[in-house]
Amino acid sequence: MKLLFKTIIICLLFSNFLISQELIAENRKSNPVTILFVGNSYIYYGDSLHNHFKRMVEEYLTDYDGGASVKSATIGGSRLKHHDVERLIKPKAISSVKHFDLVILQGGSGETKNEASRKEFSYFAKKHIDIVKENNSEAALYMTHAFVKPHEDYIENQIKVIEETYTKAGIDNQVLVIPVGIAFDLAYKTKPNIQLHKSDGTHPNLLGTYLAACTVFASIYDKSPIGIEYDYYGAISKKDRDFLQKIAHQATSKYLNKNLN
Repeated sequence: MKLLFKTIIICLLFSNFLISQELIAENRKSNPVTILFVGNSYIYYGDSLHNHFKRMVEEYLTDYDGGASVKSATIGGSRLKHHDVERLIKPKAISSVKHFDLVILQGGSGETKNEASRKEFSYFAKKHIDIVKENNSEAALYMTHAFVKPHEDYIENQIKVIEETYTKAGIDNQVLVIPVGIAFDLAYKTKPNIQLHKSDGTHPNLLGTYLAACTVFASIYDKSPIGIEYDYYGAISKKDRDFLQKIAHQATSKYLNKNLN
């Protein structure tokens, strides 16, 4: 009986989330220009996720200057609580950007580990999102990926807890959740021999960073990454590029319950 009740609650939770995301999509700016990534080494590794993302956007939007518009603020090993978001989004606090249209918040890898950490994550997610909204900017949450072996904190199906934590924060704060963690999970399930992590089992390698960038691109612009020519100047094979773009498309469209253009 308890299991049935829990299943019903989870179904209702995700049903409400899909409705919430559709409403958010209607009110979001379709093409945010200035974008700030806030997080830790998860988005810094692989020549920094924001660099790959901005090159994809430059391919998509005519005359888009990614170097001037897309910025990243990272602290190694940080959680949401370690970032001074209010300072980061002040005019010209980062380069010459006067105002960020969108601020993407990435939590720490251990923030879903136990109840206390999840509670702290929820508190600071709300705090930062409120600050971003008060600045007349939009906020989004970057769902992290799970650990893989041989990491000491690896837990089977850890992505379920991560997904639930970020989904709830998205509902509570009415913001977009970017399903990077789900994309990683789907990629491993589809092609078990693919390597998206470094040997430490936590940080993304180049392919993992590329997949994350594709997922962010798809989530922000409601645009399928399938067909993007950017391959990090030939460092990513056509086979891997096409596979990762397809996975990002599938994970994003399914999680956000929308058809990508």
